[in-house]
Amino acid sequence: MPKNITILAIESSCDDTSAAVLRGDRILSNVIASQKVHEQYGGVVPELASRAHQQNIVPVVDTALKQAGIDRRELDAVAFTRGPGLLGSLMVGVSFAKSFAQALGIPLVEVNHLQAHVLSHFIKENDESVVPQFPFVCLLVSGGHTQILLLRSHFEMEVLGETIDDAAGEAIDKAAKIMDLGYPGGPVIDKLAREGNPQAFHFATPHIQGNDYSFSGIKTSFLYFLRDRLAEEPDFIGQHKADLCASIQETIVDFLLKKLENAVKESGARQVAIAGGVSANSRLREGLQKMGEKHHWQVFIPKMQFCTDNAAMVGIAGYFKYLKGDYADISLPPYAN
Repeated sequence: MPKNITILAIESSCDDTSAAVLRGDRILSNVIASQKVHEQYGGVVPELASRAHQQNIVPVVDTALKQAGIDRRELDAVAFTRGPGLLGSLMVGVSFAKSFAQALGIPLVEVNHLQAHVLSHFIKENDESVVPQFPFVCLLVSGGHTQILLLRSHFEMEVLGETIDDAAGEAIDKAAKIMDLGYPGGPVIDKLAREGNPQAFHFATPHIQGNDYSFSGIKTSFLYFLRDRLAEEPDFIGQHKADLCASIQETIVDFLLKKLENAVKESGARQVAIAGGVSANSRLREGLQKMGEKHHWQVFIPKMQFCTDNAAMVGIAGYFKYLKGDYADISLPPYAN
């Protein structure tokens, strides 16, 4: 593969403004500006997110180029997240990418946000970096998506299972909101769960055929459980916070891994990966590692910086599309879904 292709990547699908520079499949920089303004609202406010992207996009790109030691005239292409995501946020990144590429006279490469998460496993930081070999199975799990995918090539992905309603990350965030733990709730639950007993409480999981998931029932079970306990003991959450976090996390992670285990067995793959925001969860990472040892799988767990939304994953996806000559037309609009 060509090693000297230099790509600037832009990610603005939600509330993180990110820019990265890759030379070939090697990461040179990956800059992320997070937005703290949403914490007081308990979730991302789309209008505030798009305004913050407008403020952040130029300094973030400038910093990424400087950290990479790259002059903009050395760039061969600009890759950008076209969707899915918040439309207003995407508009900022897409518009900037188009203008930047047009000013330099270089190609545009549009990237699907979900594919980028999966392909983040192919980012190399040094010569010792090990990447998956095809075919392999990847559990893509985040606040908006939960899918089990079989990858036969960089862009040939078969869905082996997916959620029929809510995503796993959404269920975790909802549990955190019910317990008034703040936003984002996932990291808070993960931290508190380490101090609790994962077997303290039990919540119902749905019986879904095949490798599909459903998380709405788990959310409802958790809500009704707390409603009944709070009626008896008003400070129940305060007294049992760590155990509640450990138990709901265990329920969700166990459900994720059981379906994944079955899907991998059916596929015959020997390499398994996780990707997406929830792949940062310590219990999921630990559980997959143990499952891999049990079945003699080669397991790929992303570094923390590649779990949440970041431009490096957009850059690696853009690099592989660039190699195919798969360029984007300047007229392409972003898409939310």
